[in-house]
Order: sequence, then C-alpha cells, then structure tokens
Amino acid sequence: MQQMLGPTRFAYTDITAITSHFRDKLGHGGYGFVFKGTLFPGDVHVAIKMLNGNSNCNGEEFISEVATIGRIHHINVVRLVGFCSEEIRRALVYEYMPRGSLDKYIFSSERNFSWDKLNEIALGIARGINYLHQGCDMQILHFDIKPHNILLDDNFVPKVSDFGLAKLYPKGKSFVSDRALRGTVAWLYSS
Repeated sequence: MQQMLGPTRFAYTDITAITSHFRDKLGHGGYGFVFKGTLFPGDVHVAIKMLNGNSNCNGEEFISEVATIGRIHHINVVRLVGFCSEEIRRALVYEYMPRGSLDKYIFSSERNFSWDKLNEIALGIARGINYLHQGCDMQILHFDIKPHNILLDDNFVPKVSDFGLAKLYPKGKSFVSDRALRGTVAWLYSS
C-alpha cells in the first residue's frame, strides 16, 4: 500500500544500515555519491544517491520534488523508492539498475549492441521522455539526457534517471515542442 501512495521516508540511520555504512560506492556526480544498498525483507537492491550539502534546494522544495517524482511509474523511468531528509542530510533511494549506465555499452569497443537492440533502447528512451513530458500530472523537463543518465535493467531495458537538473511545469505550459523531442531521439541514434 505504501508503494502505491508514494516513496517511503527513511531516517538517516536507516540509510546507513541499508548501505552497510556506505560500503559499496556505485559512482558520483555533481550532486553527490551513489551507493548500492539492500532493503529488508526481501533483499531488494536499491541505489541511494546521497546529496551533498551544497544543494540549492530547500527542504520544502526537496519534499515537493520527491512527491512529484515519486508518483512516476513508467517502465522507461527509474522509480523513486524513497528518500531521506534530516537537517542537511538528504538522500534519494531509487530502484537498482544492475547493468549500469548506457555509456558503458555504447562507448566500449568490446560491448556492442545490434542495430535492433540499439533501436529498441532508443525507442525506450523516447517513451520515457515522452511520458515525462506528456504523461505526468506535472510536465517534467529533464534537461540532462545523455548516455550516462540512461540506466539499464537486467534485460537492457533503458530507464531515464538523474533528475538533478529537471524542471516541473504545469500541463500545457511547456516550451518543449515535438520538434525538440524528435531532435533528442535523433541525437540518441547518432551517439
């Protein structure tokens, strides 16, 4: 029932336990470090992004964005499982993507996809972006689509991730055109 209503709120002590005291670092970006964790019961793996204290976002804005992104449920968008907000400690808990980011596959000489698989991945990314632009209560403009921010699940299904630069707009107020969306898809094919 909790998952249907939105993301779970975790205490910072929960986050340290889930990550085994931040033992398994998956990567880092401009907003902080990402760690692998495990939720019990069920041994469900998650990726926890610990946001650094330099974030411009105040507490109310953070909770508002979590509530909006937490309602997104689409096969091509990474699902927000939960969050932590205690004083300056903020974390986002996402579903874990075991294959990592798309850039590891398209910029590697030893890991090649067939054209059919590349087409499937590009269409999945386009579906995810389209859902963010047109399928949500609030339009979500990502502003940072790149292979590093496309994650792959066990079956290489692409999922749009990293909403650090995203902006929320009421429906019908977007300045993003169909032409811009087609341009994004063309860029994906040229990468």
